[in-house]
Amino acid sequence: MPQLLAFTLLALILWIGDIVSTRTRSWLPSVFVCALLFLAGYWTFFPEDIVQTAGFETPIVFLAMYLLITNMGTLLSVEELGRQWRTVVIALSGIGGILALLFTVGLTVLDWQTIVVGAPPLVGGVVASLIMSQAAADAGLQALSVLAILIYVMQGFAGYPLTAIMLKREGRRVLAAHRAGDWQAPAMATETAEAPLPPRLFASLPAAYDTAYFKMLRLGAVAFAAWGTSELAAPVVTLSPFVLCLVFGVVATSVGFLEREPLRKANAFGFTVLILMVFIFDGLKRATPEMLGQLIVPLVAIIGIGLLGMYLASWNVGRLLGVTPAMAFACSLTALYGFPADYIITKDVIDTLTEDAAEREVLTAHLLPPMLVAGFVTVTMVSVVLAGIFVGMIA
Repeated sequence: MPQLLAFTLLALILWIGDIVSTRTRSWLPSVFVCALLFLAGYWTFFPEDIVQTAGFETPIVFLAMYLLITNMGTLLSVEELGRQWRTVVIALSGIGGILALLFTVGLTVLDWQTIVVGAPPLVGGVVASLIMSQAAADAGLQALSVLAILIYVMQGFAGYPLTAIMLKREGRRVLAAHRAGDWQAPAMATETAEAPLPPRLFASLPAAYDTAYFKMLRLGAVAFAAWGTSELAAPVVTLSPFVLCLVFGVVATSVGFLEREPLRKANAFGFTVLILMVFIFDGLKRATPEMLGQLIVPLVAIIGIGLLGMYLASWNVGRLLGVTPAMAFACSLTALYGFPADYIITKDVIDTLTEDAAEREVLTAHLLPPMLVAGFVTVTMVSVVLAGIFVGMIA
């Protein structure tokens, strides 16, 4: 398949996802629609390497990931991260609920090894899935090795629409209070507005010099500093460079080195998201019809029981912390897909709830920070730790 044809097909799928999401007002999120279309493509005429043929090899994917995560950090402030402690507690409780129900109710319908192999991928991303898949294969459990990958591939089909429903419910509540004049907007709401001026450290820089290249230069420098810190710390402690990119983005914005959303201001945001989204959907090439038929029972059981445990735990902890059930469950659901899907779904919902710029700022300030923080806590941090522990439990 020619490179430009492969790229055009991938862009077409993402565009159709946006259209369906807009037409259904996010009842069918774009990522859910795109996942279905990718699955249909791989089962029919897509070559397995269509993403690589389009030019999205591993190096550019990781570059996009570093830049986009650092860019996401610019949406937060140090004060905002401090305010998100409830989100961290709720996200962890959701994971605890998954594990609690799987290792009680789950063991009545599935065996121990299936639960052990399936749990970390359900609360994490590709790294946890690959760890458990390899461990199962090394133990001679070939079917469970496939199950670990399949859970990672398929869990979003449950997580995407559920998250959209929860966020729409919470968003409508916030909009109703805002329109009635009863909503106390957090400080973040005024900070996310478009700021045409350079960040504080470059306030005296002539506007003609603050070009898209200069914005990308500073963003790349911050991402490099985060990656370099991870490498320097490696002999002593393992620090995820992705988590550090988020933290460094927050700090760099707080000290005035980066503006908010430099990728968007450099007109590079859309292409960067495209790179990451097609990379995520590339995992669907492993989900063949035969695999789904053989593993449908353990797949549905693990995801269904896990989601029930997540809901019960997040609902109860959310009530204790003064967070609405919808918002608490939405934050916990980020464990099923992580970044950047948490960002895309949240923005989809915001865009479909209102066209007013001020209202969008209010919704962004309320919905986006907890969703981003929850996604990084669950997928990037906790799931990898769980996978490392569960590997020793397979035997």
